Amino acid sequence: MSFDVVIFDWDGTLVDSVDHIADSLELAARDLGYPAREREALRHIVGLGMEEALGQLWPGITREEMTRLREVYAHYFFQRDTTPDDLFPGVSELVTSLHGGPTLAVATGKSRPGLDRALGSSGLERYFPLTRCANETASKPDPLMLRQIVSETGVAVERMVMVGDTIYDMEMARRIGMPAIGVTWGVHSQEQLSGHSPVAIASDIFKLRELMAPISTDQ
Repeated sequence: MSFDVVIFDWDGTLVDSVDHIADSLELAARDLGYPAREREALRHIVGLGMEEALGQLWPGITREEMTRLREVYAHYFFQRDTTPDDLFPGVSELVTSLHGGPTLAVATGKSRPGLDRALGSSGLERYFPLTRCANETASKPDPLMLRQIVSETGVAVERMVMVGDTIYDMEMARRIGMPAIGVTWGVHSQEQLSGHSPVAIASDIFKLRELMAPISTDQ
């Protein structure tokens, strides 16, 4: 596979943060007296924008309630920063091998402040000159953030690839005809990802590196 732009999801794809997100949501809901949700439900919404995620978990929540829930969630989530140790094994090597070849981008359900903080503390900031967040575009699976990356780079959709761990990543790419590669070490299973037409699915980082090998700088 050869692409000019490689777009990565963040949580669950590059960073092992899904359980921390679920823990923070669970603690925030407990503190504010919201009904408890099953662990799988808390994990399933990772990848969506926060408003969409909270609306799915607690239907009918008001905007004021949502604001307070987000504040308490942030209190728990940012008690620790993302560090290089939080990257999935092999991610640093993969990103390094791609650096200087295709343009690398991030398309994430995180907020802009959250992504900027995570990019800096993880050590990955210098590798990703182009990023988009749900709170400044639209939540996945709406493909707006991908459309914006297409517009900014001027690269044809067919020459890009979206790499992600959720059906939301696969679906937003499918909606604009962009190739997508699913990874199974995050939120959704191979069976779930397969239902949204990825061009390939990687079961581990080594398989993903094989798929990316034709466009890495160390080949």
